[in-house]
Amino acid sequence: MKDVMRVLRDARPEEMDPGAPVDEGVRQAELARAMAAPPSAAGGAAPARRRVRPVWGLGLAGAVAAGAVAAAAVLVAPGGDGTEPGGTGGGGGERVLDARTVLLAAAEKADGQTETMRAFWHQVTVSSATYTVGKGGGGYAVTVRSKAETWTPSRPGGKAWAAGQELGAKPATKADEEAWRRAGSPTTFKIQVPVAPGAKGRLKGFTAKTTAGPRSINGSALVDGDKVFWLGRNVTMKDLRALPSDPKRLKAELLRWYKGHDTESNRPMASDLWLYTVARGLVMDMPVKPAVRAAAFRMLAGLPAVRSLGKVTDPQGRTGNAIALDEKTPQGVIREQMIIDLASGTALASMNVMVAPAAGASVPAGRTMNSTTLIGAEWTDSKPR
Repeated sequence: MKDVMRVLRDARPEEMDPGAPVDEGVRQAELARAMAAPPSAAGGAAPARRRVRPVWGLGLAGAVAAGAVAAAAVLVAPGGDGTEPGGTGGGGGERVLDARTVLLAAAEKADGQTETMRAFWHQVTVSSATYTVGKGGGGYAVTVRSKAETWTPSRPGGKAWAAGQELGAKPATKADEEAWRRAGSPTTFKIQVPVAPGAKGRLKGFTAKTTAGPRSINGSALVDGDKVFWLGRNVTMKDLRALPSDPKRLKAELLRWYKGHDTESNRPMASDLWLYTVARGLVMDMPVKPAVRAAAFRMLAGLPAVRSLGKVTDPQGRTGNAIALDEKTPQGVIREQMIIDLASGTALASMNVMVAPAAGASVPAGRTMNSTTLIGAEWTDSKPR
């Protein structure tokens, strides 16, 4: 069986070198196709950087930054807590909790959790990305969804497993569905991912279908025999389990690996946005101790750029409290949301929403560009299947 990480690596568009930012939608689509492909599709040269899964989820190889951007991104100062574009807010007169209250409440719940390490850290996520297809007045938006399931071994020398499946594409809204029907209700979509205004070249296009694809599972030895995740560097399970549970110490430990750029490319990134990205990965994806997850929530509570959006519904229909941070990119201002269930102190989903498109950008305001929904995460002794 071919190395699953090589399959993922080869799925990267040829136009992109290892240091370039990667469009999140392309990575989702290529990941699903790579994992659904027969093992013979794998192969290729080793990458310039040996990295294991990034911190931001989206199956095995998602990305937070939406769009291929080469210029520096900056934080947008918050305009106050409350209901904002991209969230349903706490309407009906319900009081909107501020971000600090939301995060500290989540930390309190996380602190009370217990766990028992087992053979594998098992995680199931559903990812989506929305694109415009067609031209002119006949254009409409479609949302492409994929499912990823991973088993990360708790001990060095083990084998990591990953299963992937394309769940199919469909019109994003009722208006898009009407436009799709007027176009003849096609069952396949030729999708070309747009580049940011002023960016050079283009990203690799792909074909999406309305029907679900086959599920495929592959296994791979751990990088260097013990590396399990990417946290500003490749880290082992022992590294993750040794992270401090004090928020100040956790912040200092994480910032040791901050080099002034984002978590995967050399694109400049402010430290608060970098910490937000890494902490979101810690609370959504990684098998850290409950007390460390609580510390990550408390660390986020101390970032001034993080704001509250009130109560929202995640892509699976679950209600939670959303926090967000705005990032100014060449595509426009993108709102990076995380939806938290205060009753359990767990993160439900992350979403990137276009708030203010740049001049010439093809993504309209208010569109959820991509999302990752956490279906489940737990320690298990059950073998991958």
